[in-house]
Amino acid sequence: MLPPGGGRLIQGGGVDVTLKVAGGENALASTFVSRIPPGYDVGAHVHRHGEELFYVLEGTVDLLAFEPVDRGVSDWHDWVAADGRSYLRGGPGSVMFVPSGVPHAFSNLSDKPARLFFQAAPSGHENYFMELAELLESSAGNPAREEMVELREKYEITQLTELRRK
Repeated sequence: MLPPGGGRLIQGGGVDVTLKVAGGENALASTFVSRIPPGYDVGAHVHRHGEELFYVLEGTVDLLAFEPVDRGVSDWHDWVAADGRSYLRGGPGSVMFVPSGVPHAFSNLSDKPARLFFQAAPSGHENYFMELAELLESSAGNPAREEMVELREKYEITQLTELRRK
């Protein structure tokens, strides 16, 4: 049980995540609340062995979770699924479920911070966030593409488009 604001803060270089439920032998998923700053784009990526669930608490967040017709398009906002779907501009109450192997992304292109509640399964995603925060902090929020690819590969994540801060 946690009071409002409780949890362990993981922060650095634009990452601002509060770990609510840590991984371990008793947890099937890690649970977080994340503050998404204006201009932050996580970049489209795929988890080879994980599922994620996102719920927009505050603000406006662009959400994407589908296989595009063409992964080669450099901005995932321009991606289109075979059925014609494109990204969702989601507000409070919007949900995105991401099965393993499905390309997904989110961004905050508004001028105000947004907040997401999300779960990542299997548990342990907090380890990735700690390393990501360190990398972003040491690179002033703009890591070299090779560093980002290497970090994501370590956690069985394939990067499809760039992580960006506008």
